[in-house]
This record gives sequence, C-alpha cells and structure tokens, in this order.
Amino acid sequence: MIRRSILAAALSLLTVAALAQTATQPPAATPPGATPPAVAPAAPKAKSDITLAKFQKRREKAIMAADTDGDGKISLLEWEALQAKRNAKGDAAKSFARIDSDHDGFIDRAELDAFFAKRFARLDKNGDGILSADEMPSHKSAAKPEQ
Repeated sequence: MIRRSILAAALSLLTVAALAQTATQPPAATPPGATPPAVAPAAPKAKSDITLAKFQKRREKAIMAADTDGDGKISLLEWEALQAKRNAKGDAAKSFARIDSDHDGFIDRAELDAFFAKRFARLDKNGDGILSADEMPSHKSAAKPEQ
C-alpha cells in the first residue's frame, strides 16, 4: 500500500517536471516560407507614467469638486473655498484669474483643460507626451507624512 503511494507520488512529480520543461522551452524555429508568430505586445507603461488625458482628468476631477452648486463651472467664491480646504498657499484670486482665461468670472472645463495642457507641457521635459516619475513635481510624488 505504501509502495503504491510512493510510486504514485513519484509519477506525479515526474509528470509535473516534464510539463514544466515543455512550458519553458523556447519556441521552435519558424520553417522557411511560414509566417512568424505574432510578437507579444510590449510591456505596459509603469503606473507612474501619466498621459495628458489622464493628467487633465485627474486634475479636473479634483478641482470640479469645488463646483458646489453643480452648474458646471467654478465661481471665485467656490475657488476660494477649495483653496482654503486644501490649505493652499498664495492668493486664491490670483490663481483664479490665471485659470479664468476668458475673464468671465468662472472657471469651466475648457479653461481647466487648456490650463492643465500648458502645465503638462512644462512638466514634460523630454516632450514624449508622458510624465514619468522623474518629471512629476516633487511635492506631488513625495510620500505623504503620517498624520
């Protein structure tokens, strides 16, 4: 009875070892005239790499949270409240005016997109259209201290 169990275990191990070898062997050469197999897709970008669309979406989501009345745009009062909540340094009215490019007294999504596109371009030092970890501002990528 014990011999049969040992024999079954040994055969199982040999089978697993044989399967592992066949799974890790390099693919056979392509015969002449045959089409080569499709190349595996490139490895995905690192999670820290950010495209312009992702950059704009993240920032817009965070800032549009200030739209407390739900009208799709941010007033100076809503902007000041957001800046106070975020403990932002600097004059809220000046930063509001910098983003409010049409000077209508509101920041809308189009103005945010244009503002963040300019910011993205400044941060993207190598101009490849992707912000890598070394291009991100240190205050954004630094680990947050425990509170």
